[in-house]
Amino acid sequence: MIKTYNIKINGKQYSVEVEEVSSSGVAVSAPVQTTEPAPVVQPSSQPVSQPASEPVKAPVAAGANTVKAPMPGTILKVNCKAGDTIKKGDVLCVLEAMKMENDIKASEDGTVSAVHVTQGASVNTGDALVSF
Repeated sequence: MIKTYNIKINGKQYSVEVEEVSSSGVAVSAPVQTTEPAPVVQPSSQPVSQPASEPVKAPVAAGANTVKAPMPGTILKVNCKAGDTIKKGDVLCVLEAMKMENDIKASEDGTVSAVHVTQGASVNTGDALVSF
């Protein structure tokens, strides 16, 4: 007996046919249909809201030097605020990634124009942390 299943992989939906294993334990392979994905049914036409856990990202000023997250992780500590004068090598914030604390340091001297993260915030690679 052949059964058909819809499987979603990386946001793309596929229709897969699977044949049951016989009582003797011999499985018969069935072809997988990958050229024509099954239609995705939308439950309603109402707008989908963003989850409340998503932080609002502050815009980065044009021409500003921006320190970006080198890897995904969680901000454990923020050591500066807007208006602070910083020197090259100063620790701006501490990023925890894979159970390790990483000091995020200033690449040059300057004055902090904006801090884009808060303690406890989750960041992805390339997210703006501090602008100066």
